[in-house]
Amino acid sequence: MGMARYKGVDLYDVDGLLSEEERMVRDSVRDWVEDRFLPIVTEHHRAGTFPAHLVPELGELGLLGATLEGYGAAGLNNVAYGLVLQELERGDSGLRSFVSVQGALCMYPIARYGTEEQKERFLPSMVKGEVIGCFGLTEPDYGSNPGGMTTRAVEDGDAWVLNGTKRWITNGSTSHVAVVWAKLDDEVRGFLVEAGTPGYTTMDIENKFSLRVSVTSELIFEDCRIPKENILPKAEGLKGPLSCLTQARYGIAWGGVGAAQAIYDEVLEYAKTRVQFSRPIAGYQLVQNKLVWMLTEITKAQLVCVQLGRQKDAGTMHHAQVSLAKRNNIWMALKSARMGRDILGASGITDEYHCGRHMCNLESVSTYEGTHDIHTLILGDHITGIPAYE
Repeated sequence: MGMARYKGVDLYDVDGLLSEEERMVRDSVRDWVEDRFLPIVTEHHRAGTFPAHLVPELGELGLLGATLEGYGAAGLNNVAYGLVLQELERGDSGLRSFVSVQGALCMYPIARYGTEEQKERFLPSMVKGEVIGCFGLTEPDYGSNPGGMTTRAVEDGDAWVLNGTKRWITNGSTSHVAVVWAKLDDEVRGFLVEAGTPGYTTMDIENKFSLRVSVTSELIFEDCRIPKENILPKAEGLKGPLSCLTQARYGIAWGGVGAAQAIYDEVLEYAKTRVQFSRPIAGYQLVQNKLVWMLTEITKAQLVCVQLGRQKDAGTMHHAQVSLAKRNNIWMALKSARMGRDILGASGITDEYHCGRHMCNLESVSTYEGTHDIHTLILGDHITGIPAYE
């Protein structure tokens, strides 16, 4: 008799808050993750590789740029999209990161800030997964303070010339086009840099403890000449890249719920079958306390996500609300992973169980696209009106 299919974690009937279409989208991705991704994730984690052969399937499922209208995109609402990322991160943060970067950080800026020619050129093939994108904002010395970037663009005849370095870039070496942010006359602007352009090279970051099922790279620009038409004309100032990060952080908040659900489901089943002394360890108060904490925090995070998605669909979402969701949900997921590892005991340090992999991944998710502390400051600025970044 085979193992029971994953049913999700839902104490408060969150399903009842979803439309039939939203549940169908979630369930189709849940089944795909179960059937196509989870059987191979451990081997890719060990090898430190991303299963690129699955990218066309992500395109066929309509998961790339899923909320965009036109250009072959699925046109999902934001709650359905959030549920997609929840299920992908139940598989692995690297899988969710791939889809998040492709859609929220690459396709979104082209769709919002690009010309119609740029949209027609890139978006249809990006929807299918035939063209992969990356997002070049973070630099070796400028992460939490992107406004300090040193990458520069200068005008030279019929071209822009870029010089600088970007680091910690998901999909970097495997991408066909990079959305690169650089200062042009001291104003942050966005540029589309295609792979193979002279002066543009990439180098992968190896030996990672975290996000091993993901490509992480450094992008290097040395007198890199790109055509004049490769600037994103409607993106001016730091608001351009920050608006992209808001889109991605929204999805990360949902992803944290998926990782936490995976951990909770795994350790609950383990605790009910692992016998010590007189009973399964699930029968001891200390273990039950951990399980109840996880369930409580998952439930709260689910409700935050659904309400945030409804506000996003209504056009009333504020970036501070996204900061609260990203900050809370990843903190919750990471603490759940540490509690889960504790319940698993020595078994938790092997990849026979998924908890340790999620725990390592969430260390990166807690750091990227705004650390826990930076989102604290964003919220602090929002409620007091006094920025405390300096």
